Amino acid sequence: MRQSRPELEAESWAFALAIYARPGVAEACLALQYELGVDVMLLLIATFAAVKHRILLTPDEIAAMDEACRPWRDRVVRALRAIRTELKTGPDPAPSDATEQFRSKIKTLELEAEKLENRLLAECLPLRPGQAKARPEQLRAVLNDVVMRFADQRGTKATAGLSSSIDVIVGAAMQDA
Repeated sequence: MRQSRPELEAESWAFALAIYARPGVAEACLALQYELGVDVMLLLIATFAAVKHRILLTPDEIAAMDEACRPWRDRVVRALRAIRTELKTGPDPAPSDATEQFRSKIKTLELEAEKLENRLLAECLPLRPGQAKARPEQLRAVLNDVVMRFADQRGTKATAGLSSSIDVIVGAAMQDA
């Protein structure tokens, strides 16, 4: 990686938005987020590092990146997400047209908070020479390391269905490899 940190941040954010928009990827990411608490931004930046820069993050690097962004994610991103999600069903006067507009504003703020988390993660990416083009099984192993970090933190196990979520992300990402 010979890019400046701001360039890396911009490229990783553009990659995250593009891959998330591909068929099935949002659903796969959200399944991992809801079931195991996986940080989707961390998952996507690990994918970005492998596909765009040929850097396969190690479990130690994943842990360091997770720790670097944890306070922001836990206090800001998840708090905004919880408010946005709760407004789908209540409390009174939600849901209503008025609260839907408010919820939409919170969704915009949540996306901005995720972009700031992306910046934190981009700043933590190891700047080392890339290796050979990542193979699907290598990317799958890195993403599995990310998922297992969160599963272990929750004391739960990933199911076969969640493994298929990783496969969806790998399939979409390998289109760019």
